[in-house]
Amino acid sequence: MKVLFFDCGMGVAGDMLTSALLGLFEDPQEQVNKLNALQIPGISFQIESKKSQGIAGLHTSVTYHGESEGNTSSHSHISMEKIRSILNSLKVPELVRTDITAIYNDIAVAESKAHGRSVDEIHLHELGAMDAIADITAAVFLLHDLHPDLIISSPVCVGHGTVKTAHGILPVPAPATANLLEGIPCFAGDTAGEMCTPTGAALLRHYVHQFSPMPVMTIDHHSYGLGTKEFENRLNAVHAILGELHPDVIELSCNVDDMTPESVAYALDQLMQEGALDAGWVSVGMKKGRPGIRIDLLCRPEDRDRFVNLMFRHTTTIGLRETVCTREILSRSAGVAETAWGPIRYKLSEGHGVRRLKAEYDDLASIANRQNIPLDVVRQEFEKTSK
Repeated sequence: MKVLFFDCGMGVAGDMLTSALLGLFEDPQEQVNKLNALQIPGISFQIESKKSQGIAGLHTSVTYHGESEGNTSSHSHISMEKIRSILNSLKVPELVRTDITAIYNDIAVAESKAHGRSVDEIHLHELGAMDAIADITAAVFLLHDLHPDLIISSPVCVGHGTVKTAHGILPVPAPATANLLEGIPCFAGDTAGEMCTPTGAALLRHYVHQFSPMPVMTIDHHSYGLGTKEFENRLNAVHAILGELHPDVIELSCNVDDMTPESVAYALDQLMQEGALDAGWVSVGMKKGRPGIRIDLLCRPEDRDRFVNLMFRHTTTIGLRETVCTREILSRSAGVAETAWGPIRYKLSEGHGVRRLKAEYDDLASIANRQNIPLDVVRQEFEKTSK
């Protein structure tokens, strides 16, 4: 399984993600040429090798009609209608355009929520808006080219203190960024300033399957995407690691509040018959105070796609969570114990200093009924015989 891991312990921004992704290719400049060939209106990409704290990495700069964000006196604004027109005109595959549009829409919704206005009322600073379009387009384009099976990110460093924006001095994380980070594990760290931008947060929100420390994986390629700022004794970079993951199992989970108990039982039975390693349910509290059910399933990695389809087929969920798991199991074997009342099948589990012998319930119950004796008496006879 091809896995892409982002270490965002020093924050994340769109240009940092783009730079980190470019470094995973054999020829980063060739990828930059492809990005410029997309002809995003007024946008030009450039890449340079750079060092931060003695560590070599890549830095991507984006200019809009020759100006870069932060180095302009322009105060021009652009409407969401104009942005949608630009997105619809991009010369990219339709799947790429769909992701770009969804990510930019997340940013627009976060901004509208922060300012208490509808999305269509939002007018963004033109240079910043075009810079975001460029960063999102580049990252999406490169991710589709890399096509990892699984994307994992560390918890995100957001920084602390305040940041100067076009709307004045705002707390870190800025309101729009905080909206995009909802549900994502993050921390302040010990560096003052804005460490996570809305674009970086939106890209992670859209693509990352799991936020956790780096899993056990074989590294094929890795790269550092360097940011613009320099911090004392701190590397300002996103570290991207591409490699192979060999998980023991995949866990698929979903929450439902509109399935009957009979339907849940049937779904679990079907999933087990299809070869799930395990399947079960627990009661959960859901939105609007509704009681619901969480359905959990374990399967082998090679069966993942099939069980995703089966979960959607046999449950009413419209979304699944996926977690890569490792597991420790006891060795298992089966046997038959001869007792005065007849044979009793059993399962033996051993390992990690543990030895467990479990009689087959159906055999115990059959003997208890036939001999008209309590079930526990039969179990005790089995345990005595099998010692």
